[in-house]
Amino acid sequence: MGEEASGPHGAFLGLPAARSAPARSRVAVLPIPFERTTSYGKGTRRGPAALIDASRQVELWDEVLEQDSSRVGVTTLAPVRATAVEAMLKQSEAATARVLAEGKFVISLGGEHTVTEGPLRAFVRRHPSISVLHIDAHADLRATYEGNRRSHACAASRMLDCGIRRLVSVGVRNLSDSEWPRRKDPRVRIHFAHRIRRDRSWIRKAVAQLFSPVYVTIDLDGLDPSWMPGVGTPEPGGLDWWQVTDLMTAVARRHRVVGMDVVELMPIPGQKVSEFNAARLTYRLIGLFVK
Repeated sequence: MGEEASGPHGAFLGLPAARSAPARSRVAVLPIPFERTTSYGKGTRRGPAALIDASRQVELWDEVLEQDSSRVGVTTLAPVRATAVEAMLKQSEAATARVLAEGKFVISLGGEHTVTEGPLRAFVRRHPSISVLHIDAHADLRATYEGNRRSHACAASRMLDCGIRRLVSVGVRNLSDSEWPRRKDPRVRIHFAHRIRRDRSWIRKAVAQLFSPVYVTIDLDGLDPSWMPGVGTPEPGGLDWWQVTDLMTAVARRHRVVGMDVVELMPIPGQKVSEFNAARLTYRLIGLFVK
């Protein structure tokens, strides 16, 4: 585990200064505690701080990768504090663009899934042929939801609006009748959870459908609520730890992953399982994606 860091919630992993100094870090963590459109459980605004707090309990030695992945250096940026959606998107895009220009791998922590659009805009400008790997229980392909085109339920539609080359959604097990036809969009590939259960080749297929470079967005409700209960819209039948990490390992072997986000963490008072598991997953992905 890292050392105690300064600030109200410290820095991701609680790393000592030698491994968290911006000039020496390969990875930048951007907290975006934004919540305006959540439609069931509330509390995703507390997700980034909870994940960062929990990350200080993560052992730095990764027994699977057989390395201390924190040695690449991880700096934690000031949170994006905007409460209006347009301001949040503009500020998170600008913050991402600044650290991308420095050659860093950017990890955004939400907040609701609406936050993905801001950082992704910066990635698309830098990598016009980028594709997105989207872990989610929901397709998020609505044009609007409750009259709002920037609802968290429309996150994937807004990703497509950014101009990405391909959207590969994995773990989907809830979508509306209006979203069903959109699975035939030539830029969209959906791997439904009920089919993943019976298809041993689903990881190979999903990886093959991506184009490098890749951006990864993880809505934590894509994971099964038995080990990720702290989400606003839980759905039974989600991905387990090994399915997610096996998929990400396969992606890392074939593609260049240039950035990611982890969103929709809703801390549950009195338990720490969701935020710790989210922190552990984030750390594993640093080890896989940042060489």
